[in-house]
Amino acid sequence: MKFLAFLLTIHLFFATTNAQVKTGIEVLKNQNFLLLKGKKVGLITNPTGVDAGLKSTIDVLNEAPEVDLVALFGPEHGVRGNVAAGEKVENLTDPATGLPVFSLYGKTRKPTPQMLSGIDALVYDIQDIGSRSYTYISTLGLAMEAAAENNIEFIVLDRPNPLGGNKFEGPLTEEAFTSFVSQFPIPYVHGFTVGELATFINNNHLLPNNLKCQLTVVKMEGWHRDMLFEETGLQWVPSSPHIPHAHSAYFYPVSGILGELYVFNIGVGYTLPFQTFATDWIDAGQLARNLNELKLPGIIFRPIHYKPYYSTYKGKEIQGVQVHLTNVQKAPLSLIQFYVLQEVHKLHPDKNVFEMCDPSRLNMFDKVCGTDKVRKAFSKNFRVEDIIDIWYGDINNFLKKAGKSFLY
Repeated sequence: MKFLAFLLTIHLFFATTNAQVKTGIEVLKNQNFLLLKGKKVGLITNPTGVDAGLKSTIDVLNEAPEVDLVALFGPEHGVRGNVAAGEKVENLTDPATGLPVFSLYGKTRKPTPQMLSGIDALVYDIQDIGSRSYTYISTLGLAMEAAAENNIEFIVLDRPNPLGGNKFEGPLTEEAFTSFVSQFPIPYVHGFTVGELATFINNNHLLPNNLKCQLTVVKMEGWHRDMLFEETGLQWVPSSPHIPHAHSAYFYPVSGILGELYVFNIGVGYTLPFQTFATDWIDAGQLARNLNELKLPGIIFRPIHYKPYYSTYKGKEIQGVQVHLTNVQKAPLSLIQFYVLQEVHKLHPDKNVFEMCDPSRLNMFDKVCGTDKVRKAFSKNFRVEDIIDIWYGDINNFLKKAGKSFLY
């Protein structure tokens, strides 16, 4: 046991010393928590909130003599990450610290005045994955709104966008399709660090009633926009049950929108979340050949056969394609699912996924897209070329506005 402990210590030492990037919590520590001195602090976090040695930000702040940590706030999956996707998070007492934990993913999604009573500063430390439909950034916006309404300082401990800061894909969310999975008018692949997104929200008065919060972003050191997560030297902590690895964040936009229809298994329920497209009626070999003939940049498709352990097609033998990313920066990540639909429809014109799904799923598909224009245009002929202008048409104007909020 002593030898195993020694190996763990060595591993954590190198994880710390090899990191090119210092996250916000590391910078805050190096500043001796000056921002938090004399303040009662609430912390919004989950298991991804760790320092370079993988120590929880909860414990870092709770043990710091300079910090008076008084409450924790849990997003989807909970402060300790033990709640499944979509399940409500309950209020409780954190057994490790004895602090109250208030749920922001249950009956209440925005901190109430009662939750914030006596708090001077709300600190946010959660690793995002760079896609708009990931609910942590919706929690960010609602928490900023509550902080503004209650005159509480809001502090973001910044972390890398795992996709880098130069990738922007998808239409901006239209007002009619604003939801907890598309809270802001930003592209589906949004290119922001969470600190930049908070700055963008504040700069552009995206909180209700033109509110602005008293925002401070503790910037990273050593991060630049063309960095994928593996290049940061940081350790990845699963940000949710189906994002177990850093590369999982690359695949989330590859299939996550189509996955909302529950017609294909997308590797969720198997060992390859968001990396596959499979059914019990697809010809894997033919589909892979057809997709590879498109010569999409940065992508290779491989035939795959498997049996999901849960979710869509649980326990059934299915086949389809696995997506292999050879160049994340060049691959049109969020359009891959539409290329798959295009080629599946050529092989199986009788299979219309928008008619095969439960009708209620169409609403969620549109919300995740941020508009119904994509589905309506694509479903006419099942051709990607029919949605390219919708998918990328907003990006240039968005970048002119977004660039003013870039911190790196």
